[in-house]
Amino acid sequence: MQYKVILFYKFVNIKKPEKLVESQRELCVKLGLKGRMLLANEGVNATFEGRVRDINKYKKALRSLKINGKELFKDIVFKESEGNGKAFTKLEIKVRDEVVTLGKSDFNIKRETAKEITASELEKLYKNKKEDFVVLDLRNDFEINVGQFENTINPNLQNFRDLPEKIGEIKKLVGPTSLKLREIKKVIAVCTGGIRCEKATCLLKREGIKNLYQLKDGIHTYMQKYPNSHFKGSLFVFDNRMTTPVVDVNGREIVGRCIYCEKKCEDFYSNDTVRPSRKVICCKTCIKNHSSELRSCTPN
Repeated sequence: MQYKVILFYKFVNIKKPEKLVESQRELCVKLGLKGRMLLANEGVNATFEGRVRDINKYKKALRSLKINGKELFKDIVFKESEGNGKAFTKLEIKVRDEVVTLGKSDFNIKRETAKEITASELEKLYKNKKEDFVVLDLRNDFEINVGQFENTINPNLQNFRDLPEKIGEIKKLVGPTSLKLREIKKVIAVCTGGIRCEKATCLLKREGIKNLYQLKDGIHTYMQKYPNSHFKGSLFVFDNRMTTPVVDVNGREIVGRCIYCEKKCEDFYSNDTVRPSRKVICCKTCIKNHSSELRSCTPN
C-alpha cells in the first residue's frame, strides 16, 4: 500500500481553534498530505491522504501535539484504508461552528451520547438469533444505497442536518408500533466513523428514543474487522474514491443498483438537473443514454 487515507475525529474543548489552522496546514504541506480538516470549539473532524510513511509521521505528530500543556489528541482513533494518491485534489483546513453540522452544539457529548457497543459485540448480536434489535443508519440516503447492515432502518436523510426534522418518523420506526408491533430491545445507531452517532444520539435521547446504543468507531471499523459479514456492499466516503470496501475480499457482495435499470453497480454520478444536486448510482450502460443529465463524481 503506497498511499493511505486516514479518517479521525474527537469531541474535545478547543478554546481557540483558529490558532491550530496554520500549524496544521504547515505540517500537512511539509508531509505532502491532502484532504480536509474542520476545527471548532467542540473538537476536530478530518480526512487526509498521503504516502504511508508521511501519514504515520502525521499521526505521531498529532498525538503528541500539546495545547495549553495538554496532549488533547493522544488517544485519538484513526480509521485507515488504502488510498490511490487521488482521493483529494487539495488541502483545506477551516474553522467552523460545528465539526459535523446538526444545527445543535449545546450537547455534553461525554455525558449525553448513547452507550457504545463494539464491532465484536454487534457481530455477536447478529449471530444470536434470539436478539431483538435494529440498526438505525444515520448516514445520508445515497450512502446507504451502496452499502448497509442487515436489519437496517433508513430514516431517508438527504443531509445529516435534516435529522431534527425526522425525529417523529424515527420514533414511529423504532417505537412500540414498529415492525413486530412491540418495543424493540435495542436500537443500534451507526455511521461511517462514529462522529455523527456521537452527536445524533444525544439529540435522539433528549427526544425520548429508548434502548439506544451506538457502534463504537463506526461502520469502517466493523468492516475492517468483519469484511463481507453483516454489512453488505461498500462504504461511501467523501473523497474522490467515492466508495471503499475497506478490506477487499473475494465474493464481496455489491448492493448498489443503477437508478435506471437496477443492475448492480457502485458508480456514483451527480444529478445536477435538480437542486440541491443529488448523488445517484448509474451503470456504464445507462450512463451512455443519460450523460447529458449526470456528471461523474470521480475525476479523471
